[in-house]
Amino acid sequence: MRERKPYNYTSMNTLALSKFAKAFAVLLLLMIMSAYGLRGQGVEPESVPTQHVASSPYQNLPLDSEARKTVEDAVKSRDYARAEEILAREIAERPKSYALLASLGRIFFLDGKYLNCAVALKKAERNAPLEDSDRYTLALAYIVLKKPDWARPEFERLAKSNPANPLYVYWGGRIDYDEQRFKAAALEFEKAAALDPGLMKAYDNLGLTYEALGDFDRAIRNYQQATDVNRRQASPSPWPLLNLGALLIRTGEYQRAEDALRESLRCDSRFPMAHYQLGRVLEKRGKDAEALEELRLAVLYGPDYPDPHYVMGRIYERAGEKQKAELEWKTFQQLKQKHPHARVH
Repeated sequence: MRERKPYNYTSMNTLALSKFAKAFAVLLLLMIMSAYGLRGQGVEPESVPTQHVASSPYQNLPLDSEARKTVEDAVKSRDYARAEEILAREIAERPKSYALLASLGRIFFLDGKYLNCAVALKKAERNAPLEDSDRYTLALAYIVLKKPDWARPEFERLAKSNPANPLYVYWGGRIDYDEQRFKAAALEFEKAAALDPGLMKAYDNLGLTYEALGDFDRAIRNYQQATDVNRRQASPSPWPLLNLGALLIRTGEYQRAEDALRESLRCDSRFPMAHYQLGRVLEKRGKDAEALEELRLAVLYGPDYPDPHYVMGRIYERAGEKQKAELEWKTFQQLKQKHPHARVH
């Protein structure tokens, strides 16, 4: 199936519609857009950092005080559909209002409607240059929509006008990494870390990059740097410890791997990938009963995750429980077909 392009509603400006008809047309459009709205699949939650998306300056919106208050309260209560409906009606009256269109785009982002967000912000850009915060939101929407070729020029433009902001450099590195331009990605992540030594994700992704390049020593050093920064966070992420533990399994350092994975689970006890990797390392250490316990937890917290079933099948076969082994391998194959791109990190 060919990819659907974002719906373009600029033609509505030329239609000689009554006020009611205009409002109805916009609402109908939003229903169509919502049908095509996309949410991130397989994207780490921190990959769409809503905390960096600017809050709409409701006091500056060209609305009456009651409508402004309703929009603000709706967003605070996460009743995004209500806020979107109000702004859509207002846009029908003032289709060239940057403030209304940009606010709608931000709310679409918070609502997980990334295609809708991009449409609204590009419409806003036709009426006035995007503010940096809105351009960043647009670029993140493109990332989730898996359009890195659209996101790259937005991040490059932001980095050029804000050379001291590490996030714009970091996201350039993410795009290079996903395109397997690992040497370029390493330079970007190193620059981001230099700009902000507290940016844990720069070190974590630098570790992933060096691992992809086969430089395991540098990868481990960067994972360790990421975990050091991570421990100082109010809500530590389980990801850098997972990545460190997974690589230590590859290098045969099983005790260090186990320690890292157990710490990852202290950050998030329901993290299926850490339970899976911990099950792997326990199996390699000959602790099959403990390994099965961790693998079952991986399945419990990640029911669509195929890999734990494969390892459980291997353990059952070794124990002579061939029927159980066959069942686990069959489940593995079924989930693998359903989720062909499932991976650890």
